[in-house]
Amino acid sequence: MPSKKRMLPTRTSSKRSRAPRLVALGLRRRFQNRLLKWYQTYGRDLPWRRTSDPYKILVSEVMLQQTQVDRVIPKYHEFLEKYPTVNALAEAKPDKVRETWYPLGYNIRPYRLHSIACETVERYGGAIPQKSEDLLSLKGVGRYTAGAVRSFAFNEDAPILDTNVMRVLHRVFVGEGNAKAQKAKLWILSEELIPKGKGYDFNQALMDFGSMVCTARKPYCLLCPMREFCKAFPIATMRQK
Repeated sequence: MPSKKRMLPTRTSSKRSRAPRLVALGLRRRFQNRLLKWYQTYGRDLPWRRTSDPYKILVSEVMLQQTQVDRVIPKYHEFLEKYPTVNALAEAKPDKVRETWYPLGYNIRPYRLHSIACETVERYGGAIPQKSEDLLSLKGVGRYTAGAVRSFAFNEDAPILDTNVMRVLHRVFVGEGNAKAQKAKLWILSEELIPKGKGYDFNQALMDFGSMVCTARKPYCLLCPMREFCKAFPIATMRQK
């Protein structure tokens, strides 16, 4: 089981939607229980899961954008050795930050991360903010990154929706159609499904499950604990024949 630190009391998302639930209680609980049980056995032990430092988690989330985990791990360690704090990163020259980032690619990211560090020092004294509105006010921090920092650093029940999570939720609860076209609905689902007080584990589990089981190509449907109620399961198995 992955090693996790919980240094702060669990907080729920600031405002849960009061609209009618998209998923019935019984199905929600089955999905939650099966996902968390799977994660207890198969969840990955990743270096950014051994810290609750919001800066280190922010670095990992920016690095993981469009980059595979195995490529990120060594660069994550190297980057934090050179820039261990928000202040250290803000004081560095942007081109030097870019050099350290190489060869992860998608090269706007180191400049974006440096800009976030500078703004954090200027506006928040070098402390990554906790409130959603404050995080989103930082140029370069989007809804997913804000949710990830709130969930993984501050232990809040904050929703996330990256590519893997979107794929899992769309397949299990929607079935056919274009997931991106239903992104607003999937954000609601992501928040609705979080078991109270378990946002950290649940969100990590969703990402691992999408990366390891409910993969983009050739998902492991026959081994999937969700297959009996997954709306895409019959479709996926027919396509694989």
